[in-house]
Amino acid sequence: MTMKFSLKSLSLTQACLEKSDALLILMPSQAKSDKASRASWPLAQLVQGAQASDDFDGKAGKTLAFYGAAGVASRVAVVLSSGKGSAKDVQGAVAAGMAALKGRSVKKLTICLGDESQSQHLPIVMQAVADATYVYTATKGTGTKDKSGRALAQVTVGVVDAVQAKKAFAHGQALVAGQDFAKEWANRPANFATPTLLGEAAKSLAKAHPVVACEVLGPKEVARLGMGSFMSVARGSNEPLRFIVLKYMGGAKSAAPTVLIGKGVTFDTGGISLKGGAGMDEMKFDMCGAASVLGTFRALAELKPKLNVIGLIPATENMPSGHATKPGDVVTAMDGQTIEVLNTDAEGRLILNDALVYAKRFKPAAVVDIATLTGACGVALGGVRAGLFSTNDALADGLLKAGERALDLAWRMPLDDEYAEGLKSNFADVANVAPPGGGAVTAAKFLERFTKTDGESHFPWAHLDIAGVAWKSGAAKGSTARPVGLLLEWLLSK
Repeated sequence: MTMKFSLKSLSLTQACLEKSDALLILMPSQAKSDKASRASWPLAQLVQGAQASDDFDGKAGKTLAFYGAAGVASRVAVVLSSGKGSAKDVQGAVAAGMAALKGRSVKKLTICLGDESQSQHLPIVMQAVADATYVYTATKGTGTKDKSGRALAQVTVGVVDAVQAKKAFAHGQALVAGQDFAKEWANRPANFATPTLLGEAAKSLAKAHPVVACEVLGPKEVARLGMGSFMSVARGSNEPLRFIVLKYMGGAKSAAPTVLIGKGVTFDTGGISLKGGAGMDEMKFDMCGAASVLGTFRALAELKPKLNVIGLIPATENMPSGHATKPGDVVTAMDGQTIEVLNTDAEGRLILNDALVYAKRFKPAAVVDIATLTGACGVALGGVRAGLFSTNDALADGLLKAGERALDLAWRMPLDDEYAEGLKSNFADVANVAPPGGGAVTAAKFLERFTKTDGESHFPWAHLDIAGVAWKSGAAKGSTARPVGLLLEWLLSK
């Protein structure tokens, strides 16, 4: 269930009068609001006393809680220090506030951004609230008390000027809707998120939001297209592949579209090159790239910007069987290039390359593929930044800056030609893996071969390897919905 947000113009005093179960107030250390209004609100003296005794020192994430305070309509009020008021400080403050409310019965929440400088960070605020309260319920049993998901149903966001903040608020609403959609499909077990069901999810999205069009191709249509590389991955599974095409055409008909390609391996055993058993359940997350594309289109449907965007999702399982592709087999991609499959666990690149070739028909302004492609990228960058590879400096710069603004970070990785040396094959045009070392880069170099338009020049292309950031393990196991935030921020900045 996507949370319901509303936007209101609220001073600090007005926020204290809002009837909610809880009130969160964000205060930067260097506030720009009117000093008189800051001095006269109900909690002013209490906050000043805490500041004077160094119990509330202005560091981001510090909290000051009040229960049944005079002049405050909410049962509990928490004043949060948002430090210097940066996006990161605001995110940390909201996270701390939501943690302070954990375990309490809060169905209606008011958040007041007590300083006008913080209004620009509305999407970050709303995302932090949604992240803190997200609950997966799709496959929970009948004994689950709350099948609707979040207990928190209504959030009122108070700002100095609601009219001025309207655009940022709309962005935040769309971001939360998109990330919720991405999380739901990424978190589903593989038997509840087969390629067929992923195609149905895309169709349902288009049906609910007519600004999005959807076409789902099956094995026969994919075979007619000559996607031999994609089909080679699907051969071992009883689940039929799907090639999902989404279209959001909100811009001028003459405007070249941006193409987003999401890796949709709904479960990855490694195929004949079988993975180890430990942690294999997390290979349901190998379709997080596909989920991020679905989530981005869900957000676009909400915002309706004047853009043209195409989404491509090659969806399949990677399974071992008597029909499965074997190490050493040679397959033919959609553009005629032959590939020696040395390792069937390097399957993501074998479905993305055919999608990259398919993307050429749209004469795209730019193409970005998103994939949980290599464990090597997670080793290199951990769970903080996604790996960004690109043949186009302007495209790479735009994506990196969008990630910084959205706090959905990436780091540019190299694409030197020397990395492609290990992909040479005696039996095909290219091998699908290279010898150990620089695995994330050699995977990107493989994909780069399929971005050429005339044998030499490339269409503007970027590859986001999200293997390290797409989901969390352990007690917090689940999808992060990254990089929906980065993609949406980048698209809206175009």
